[in-house]
Amino acid sequence: MDGYVDLYWLPVGAGKLSPPRKWSLWLWEALDAATHRRARKRLLHAALKLVDLAGTTFTVELMPDFLPGTVPPAMTGSVGFSAAGRWRFFRYRLSCEPVERLPDEEWAVQSPSRLGDGNLANTILALAPTAPPYVWGLRAKGTREMWTSDSAISWLLIRAGVSLDGIGPPAGGRAPGWSAGIDAAPWKATAAPAHS
Repeated sequence: MDGYVDLYWLPVGAGKLSPPRKWSLWLWEALDAATHRRARKRLLHAALKLVDLAGTTFTVELMPDFLPGTVPPAMTGSVGFSAAGRWRFFRYRLSCEPVERLPDEEWAVQSPSRLGDGNLANTILALAPTAPPYVWGLRAKGTREMWTSDSAISWLLIRAGVSLDGIGPPAGGRAPGWSAGIDAAPWKATAAPAHS
């Protein structure tokens, strides 16, 4: 098979966060779990690693725009509210970096899921600039939950024709926004569960 597309599930923050930020994430998940009367889960972040038909490896994920990158972002959006995007600290970017490894790849929760070949990889790279720049942390119209980094990945996969039926965070994990990307995709390859 020429090329591939792999879906990774990475712990949010994966060893790089300061203790106060780690505690704030733990508290946010604990409060959300209590509000929705469910068990607490591990927060996960979806990212892609792919090899296109030319043999080049790319990593595809949403990240803060103030982090360094080697190429211009495929798309940027605001964090919190629309006007906040005027400042780089409150802006995110969809990164398609020509590098061999994801920044937090060694922290992956399980082995990556192989979703397709180089043709799919090229399709995803072509679609990346068309991803909707919804405000991170707010619910976009017609979606079930807030827009996040996970939303952009599920949106790209659905638009590229990947069936997400049965694909979602590993057991014990939660990827807030995964279903929002599915809901926001203009068309769906198949009906998919929320996985939230």
